[in-house]
Amino acid sequence: MKLTRRTFITAAALAPAACGVPLSYERGTPIAQPNPLPLIRPPQLGQEWSYIKRNVFDGKNVGLVHEQITSIGETIVIGRTDANGDRLPDEVQAPWGMVITDPHWSRTLHFNPAIALWPQALSSTWNKQMESKYTFAGYPKAMNDWQLYMSAHGWEQLTVPAGSFITMCYHNLIHYQSDDDNKMACIRKETLWFAPSIGRWVARESSGSYQIRGEVGPAILEDAYQWQLISYK
Repeated sequence: MKLTRRTFITAAALAPAACGVPLSYERGTPIAQPNPLPLIRPPQLGQEWSYIKRNVFDGKNVGLVHEQITSIGETIVIGRTDANGDRLPDEVQAPWGMVITDPHWSRTLHFNPAIALWPQALSSTWNKQMESKYTFAGYPKAMNDWQLYMSAHGWEQLTVPAGSFITMCYHNLIHYQSDDDNKMACIRKETLWFAPSIGRWVARESSGSYQIRGEVGPAILEDAYQWQLISYK
């Protein structure tokens, strides 16, 4: 996508959505697994992606996030800014496709060992369970359990504001230990559409729930969000 279109696309994406109207979930068009499998674009300095973030429950725009690879070495650093150009926490991978620092949650998480960001084999039947420990920025000794089950759903053609892409759709089911002792049965669910041609996901949906220790009743729902790619380089 030509960057000269970014201003127009950003303005359109940030236009107010209908107040109080929940978003419909993404739906791609199922396609056969490509043969041969597409190669994943390797990281290079200056690669960019911009996403619009919306609240699924009411359809309201939460903001815009611009991401750019700023450093490649022992780690790969993706710098992030908001619509005003203010800096957001970085994402850090090592190697490409394995995240050490993930800023996409309400608090930036640091993983040891690193966690996969997309299926390690681009096959419709791929699945894997991964376990790690995570900490928060500023609290390096407070380690908590993180268990991720990632499963491929299949190949889909998906259209987002940045264009139409051949994507691998996959699901994440996460069970994690909260740093709040009052919370238990903490779960996060995600669906992502990864486009090998740009080395990044083009759409992402995330939700979560938990229960209060000692209380009986339905799980408490956390906010649910949707991200869509609006431009890339």
